[in-house]
Amino acid sequence: MRLLVLFLAVPIIEIALFIQVGGLIGLWPTLAIVVLTAIAGSALMRSQGAHAWAEVQRSFSEMRDPTRPLAHGVMILVAGMLLLTPGFFTDTVGLLLLIPGVRDAVMRQVARHVTVTRVGTSMGRDAHRPPYGDGVIDGDFIVTEDERPARPPVDLPPDLDDEDPRRPGRGSGWTRH
Repeated sequence: MRLLVLFLAVPIIEIALFIQVGGLIGLWPTLAIVVLTAIAGSALMRSQGAHAWAEVQRSFSEMRDPTRPLAHGVMILVAGMLLLTPGFFTDTVGLLLLIPGVRDAVMRQVARHVTVTRVGTSMGRDAHRPPYGDGVIDGDFIVTEDERPARPPVDLPPDLDDEDPRRPGRGSGWTRH
């Protein structure tokens, strides 16, 4: 029900703001403001999104909880979508979401409504077992003939050097049994 109210209220607010601002400053300045906020917002979103992505990667590499950087990344993405949506209300909300302090406040507000019921890892009683049953992997294989001549393992006496024509693999056909 709240989502329906939101979908109905936002366009009504945007239309009312367009009429009010357009009446005060005129059509072309109003359109210029909408276009400029979309351009500036996308540039801000790109730079802050890259920073948030680097923070997510850093938290994974340092084995830290990635919840905060992931939430910031999602809110930056939402801010970008709001900034690209034409309108003054959505631009204002989008610009506010680009401020890290506002994102932290939104996270605290959302965290009040979230309950974590279970956190766990696979380090329980089955931690010593391989991940796939008994550790046996069933597979098929095909034997192909190699085009190069086979070289049998040969221990050459020390008096035979690398240039000896009788050495195996030199085309002489000599093999040792």
